[in-house]
Amino acid sequence: MKALVVLEDGTVFEGRSFTVSGEALGEVVFNTSMMGYQEILTDPSYKGQIVTMTYPLIGNYGINQEDIESANVQVEGFIVKEYCPFPSNWRSEKTLADYLKEASILGIEGVDTRALTRHIRLQGAMKGIISTNNLNIKSLLKKVKAFPGLIGRDLATPVSCKHPFLWQGGKCLKVKNWGASVWPDKTKYKVVAIDCGMKFNILREMEKRGCEILVVPAKLKAQEILDTRPDGIFLSNGPGDPAPIKHVIEQVKALIGKKPIFGICLGHQIIGLAMGGKTFKLKFGHRGANHPVKNLATGKIEITSQNHGFCVDIDSLKGTGMEVTHLNLNDNTLEGMRHEALPLFSVQYHPEASPGPHDAKYLFDEFIRMM
Repeated sequence: MKALVVLEDGTVFEGRSFTVSGEALGEVVFNTSMMGYQEILTDPSYKGQIVTMTYPLIGNYGINQEDIESANVQVEGFIVKEYCPFPSNWRSEKTLADYLKEASILGIEGVDTRALTRHIRLQGAMKGIISTNNLNIKSLLKKVKAFPGLIGRDLATPVSCKHPFLWQGGKCLKVKNWGASVWPDKTKYKVVAIDCGMKFNILREMEKRGCEILVVPAKLKAQEILDTRPDGIFLSNGPGDPAPIKHVIEQVKALIGKKPIFGICLGHQIIGLAMGGKTFKLKFGHRGANHPVKNLATGKIEITSQNHGFCVDIDSLKGTGMEVTHLNLNDNTLEGMRHEALPLFSVQYHPEASPGPHDAKYLFDEFIRMM
């Protein structure tokens, strides 16, 4: 089926569907990872976005259930140069096309992804639509113009879990009691993870280090979290603009200083806002598995996996007690911070490394030491 990609500035790209027919609206972004498409597709941080893969051949190792990052496909649509219909991998359980068809997600191939990526790189991420049903450019452009975009919208609460659960060995166990009795008897580290769009691999990394994790909805009150008597609190990644997630920001304000806190990605931005800082939208965001970050404490360079379109303004942190710990070497934006006195630190990138390098996994060990 023929498909069109129409951006809000009127730019049009042609392709064809390799999944279902239909339409998908979202912010069109690009990811520079050479692999990890199933982790990208299931990362809740991509809610509201149409993802373009810059690597030209996608689908060649299929899909397996062990490496997904959430229970559902989260992207609004998927754009590739060439889809591989014959995967070759011993872990493969199904093709990428079948996986997207089951989720009713529109995936298209045959698009000039180099031209599309370069356009976004020069002009910035923008709203767009992909469609097989309607090939009238004027009509599609009208729909794009009416789409609200990501700024000012709370996308985290809808992707957050609805009820608290305990994470054990890749399984989500129902919570029967509340308070300190919620934990198993012999738990070394008790962590409450506030779910704003959590990736499963974050939970896997903490579990490897002896943590029992209670995952709670984004709307849970600070006192309810403290009632469980955790050893530490984790703030997860998630989609979109952090500024409108005011209910989480207010609860984090009430938690700071009470327990050790570690934040990743959206969690990092929420900490920045809770401490009195400000956030802004990046021109085209950081999405890929090869972003260089400098650790200012050690002078070492970490190659990192990233996925964010918003950033904490470094200058806005002056006088808040937060000190910069990591910088992005591509554009000198803030990648990490910690409080001068309180047990509180965060990073903008993804140390759980799925997909991507393992350079930053030491941050989970720092959280353990802090607890």
